[in-house]
Amino acid sequence: MTIRLSRAVLPSFPSKISVPNYSPKQLKPGIIHIGVGNFHRAHQAVYLDQLFRLGKSLDWALVGTGVMPGDRVMGQTLAQQDYLTTVVEQSAAGYKATITGSMIDFLPPGDPVNIERLADPSIRIVSLTVTEGGYFINPATGEFDPDQPTLEQDAANPETPTTAFGLILAGLRTRLARGIAPFTVMSCDNLLHNGNVTRNAVVGLAEMQDSKLAAWVEREVAFPNGMVDRITPATSDRERSILQEEFGIEDGWPVFCENYIQWVLEDHFPLGRPELETVGVTFVPDVTPYEHMKLRILNAGHASIAYVGALLDQHFVHEAMAHPLICRYLEKMETEEILPSVPPVPNTDLQAYLQLVLERFANPKIGDTIARLCFDGSNRQPKFVLPSTRDRLQAGASVTGLALESALWCRYWGGFSEGGKDMQPEDSQADRLRTLAERSKSELLAFLELQDVFGDLSESKAFQQSFQNALQHLWQHGTANTLQSYLDDQL
Repeated sequence: MTIRLSRAVLPSFPSKISVPNYSPKQLKPGIIHIGVGNFHRAHQAVYLDQLFRLGKSLDWALVGTGVMPGDRVMGQTLAQQDYLTTVVEQSAAGYKATITGSMIDFLPPGDPVNIERLADPSIRIVSLTVTEGGYFINPATGEFDPDQPTLEQDAANPETPTTAFGLILAGLRTRLARGIAPFTVMSCDNLLHNGNVTRNAVVGLAEMQDSKLAAWVEREVAFPNGMVDRITPATSDRERSILQEEFGIEDGWPVFCENYIQWVLEDHFPLGRPELETVGVTFVPDVTPYEHMKLRILNAGHASIAYVGALLDQHFVHEAMAHPLICRYLEKMETEEILPSVPPVPNTDLQAYLQLVLERFANPKIGDTIARLCFDGSNRQPKFVLPSTRDRLQAGASVTGLALESALWCRYWGGFSEGGKDMQPEDSQADRLRTLAERSKSELLAFLELQDVFGDLSESKAFQQSFQNALQHLWQHGTANTLQSYLDDQL
């Protein structure tokens, strides 16, 4: 027998399911979050739930919203269960279910009332999780790219925004007109200096509308940088079935995640913030060292096993980590080429951090898929992998493993897996990637024509040589043989 999630049934849940000890009547909204996907509900919403359970910061409850069609479906699903979410932490020891209640409302995408809610003085933080590819960044330069149709639409129609940044800007413009202090804008996406990137997007869009507004945003609005970390796979029927079998809960959109969680933030919140340090959030003057560590070791590590895992017909991440060639390739490349490119991090042993990352990847309970890691590589490669490649080349060091990662990405787009499986790759530049990968079978450097991805690396003779060697070996000898050659220092 299963129970459909709602506030009315919370008292009936057994003690092994942790439920909120507070009611929505005790909470007041303080944060509007754009992009209420799985990661947000496994991360920021969890920290706030823990805080509210301590009876602290009760005027910082979440109001969700979004700008994408899928956000409307998410909002409707959550509304049907009183904005509750079942978060299931997965460790080797088993599953732990927690019902979170830190969200108290959801604003449907496109509703004019959204701007009014953003202008409400009680809203002091607007946070967002819109994925790495949602910030309108030129991958090669890392700069804001205004030449995007959706941005041009928002610039021409500022009262009916269709992007997260258009929505944020509409709220800020209204507050400025009414003499209300601006809210803090807090990115929760995996980007180096995500606060700076968000500022560039909001100010860049403002410049397209009103230079005086842009100057005010640049001068008055806070955009703290932050590093977020928790492996959170997509929800599938697998997760829904586990939830029903293990806990007897029917949740329209449960969240499954690992039992590890981290959040490091710069403490720059002019209108105040929740007491998040009470529940484990680390506040620092400069988040840069933590960003480099996480993005280069963990996120680049995910990218490094993604394409080789797909080529060798691995479905789950933990299965790839159990493959001796894949695991050894990842550890060798991380140790020899990525770790040396990561600056020191306060009170952190980078080798120990890498070992922790490898253990997290190998967790069999997570059910994270290789397909999820392969998604949207044209946006992820320049942010996670190529910075280490660039630093190594500037230092005159070898990039054999990192170039192999880039070659594996190319090979992934060049056809079927080694077992003959259609890998069904997805990317915002899919047609272009497929065309260049096909050409690379006869023109080994064709893939490097992606200058908006590779930037100056496309012209680096050292990188060209390493990439060409790796890709030629992949086409001629296959993925497993190429990995073995790399491990034997024969590539």
